[in-house]
Amino acid sequence: MRTSRRARAGQYAALLAYLVFLAFPFLWLVSTAFKPARELASLHPTWLPQDPTLDNFRQAFDEQPLLRAASNSLVAALGAAVIAVLIATPMAYVMARHRTRLAKAATGWVVVSQAFPFVLVIIPLFLVLKNLHLINSVGGLVMVYVVWALPFALWMLVGYVRAVPAEMEEAAAVDGAGKVRTLVSITAPLLAPGIVATALFAFISAWNEFFFALVLLKTPEKQTLPVVLTHFLGAEGVADLGPLAAAAFLATIPSLVVFALIQKRITGGMLAGAVKS
Repeated sequence: MRTSRRARAGQYAALLAYLVFLAFPFLWLVSTAFKPARELASLHPTWLPQDPTLDNFRQAFDEQPLLRAASNSLVAALGAAVIAVLIATPMAYVMARHRTRLAKAATGWVVVSQAFPFVLVIIPLFLVLKNLHLINSVGGLVMVYVVWALPFALWMLVGYVRAVPAEMEEAAAVDGAGKVRTLVSITAPLLAPGIVATALFAFISAWNEFFFALVLLKTPEKQTLPVVLTHFLGAEGVADLGPLAAAAFLATIPSLVVFALIQKRITGGMLAGAVKS
């Protein structure tokens, strides 16, 4: 019993240390965002701002079009999340329920595609989008994000579909339910947490993505928020630290809000639809 308590205490201590490790950069970012220029230039930085100010936020909005960039990022992220889920869900169902050679080949493609770095595909991707007249277009960027998020989204949803017992669908068929009715009434509610988690992954990946947006978007009016954040760096690489921290803090808020809104759906919907009526 004593050994078990010590082991559990050690686990909680390790978990707490890990949480502190993850939270420290964000907390330091928030603290920096509210520090005045005098404190940012101090040789003895403090954990908390001694004289909190909103000047960094005002300066950030004055220097860069953050609202327009955030709007572009939101359109790209939402579009990528919705389209990726709509495509991946039926594909995942077929791959999970019909384990043919084609399904195995598709699974192998999913795994292999994750090994390719961005640099290897950016040139052919640029040429394809140029021929489609989608360079410097948010719509073209959405297409890129969908293609890049689709393999991992498909892999996630295949696991969720396989976790749904096939016997439930067979029981519904015995009761006279058609295939569409079974998918809508039985399978879809059970897949809801997986669909939400997959959409969250696609949204956050697109919201934070930088490299594709930097290469494909040329005019300032089309640039996304991660690209605009680089404009707070001077010509010699010197960062305007206060406004940069303020803008970066604002850029993290949508991801936190989206996760806070749907985290109950992820954990609470696991058994939805499992009761046969």
